[in-house]
Amino acid sequence: MRKLALILLLGLFSGGALGAGSSADLMDAQVDVSNEASLQRGANLFANNCMGCHSAKYVRWNALPEALGIPMAMVEESLIYGAYTPGDTINAAMRSEDAADWFGAAPPDLSLTARSRGADWVYTYLNSFYEDPDASIGWNNTLLANSSMPHVLWRLQGVPEARYEESHGELQVAGIRVPEGQQGTMTEEEYHQATRDITNFMAFMAEPVRAKRQEMGVWVIGFLVIFTVLAWFMKREYWRDIH
Repeated sequence: MRKLALILLLGLFSGGALGAGSSADLMDAQVDVSNEASLQRGANLFANNCMGCHSAKYVRWNALPEALGIPMAMVEESLIYGAYTPGDTINAAMRSEDAADWFGAAPPDLSLTARSRGADWVYTYLNSFYEDPDASIGWNNTLLANSSMPHVLWRLQGVPEARYEESHGELQVAGIRVPEGQQGTMTEEEYHQATRDITNFMAFMAEPVRAKRQEMGVWVIGFLVIFTVLAWFMKREYWRDIH
């Protein structure tokens, strides 16, 4: 009985540790795919700031109403630009052929980014841009150096600048900050919430059934715990005469 209980506890804790998988250098995205308000804000921000270049071709538009808690008519009116046919996936406004000609490579599809990279990585990336005059696009990123993606959310955050520190005789970026006079339309707290909402929506896209899986998982674990207790009492009753 003790061994069985220990196995169950190790399974719970190891599963949580593997699911987290975040580095000490990453910011905590605090993902909650059951938060409909956050998903709604994230979907709106994603549609207006990301879909111009990036697609989510493994996610269908008609998967959004249930998760976002809104009717399909609102999805069509607020998020979809252009014609829509039931069953369509989320495609970028820019054609991949044009992107390849203009930028050298098409921007990656974002359907599974929050799952392959991790939600904390996505959130940290969105909060790590800074102005870099030496970069070809005028921007750089402390998490992914020399990224080819510009800071598309700069109007919201403002224009961050890098803070340098000397390390082994070389200047390295030690952090970023938005100086006075270069703030965007959002406060720092509002911008963090906006990037958290985008990350939350991307986490939903990477696994649309995540909220249901987590809800069902609680019931499954509860059943296993109760079954384990009943099985132990049954085993004790069967072996009473032998012992």
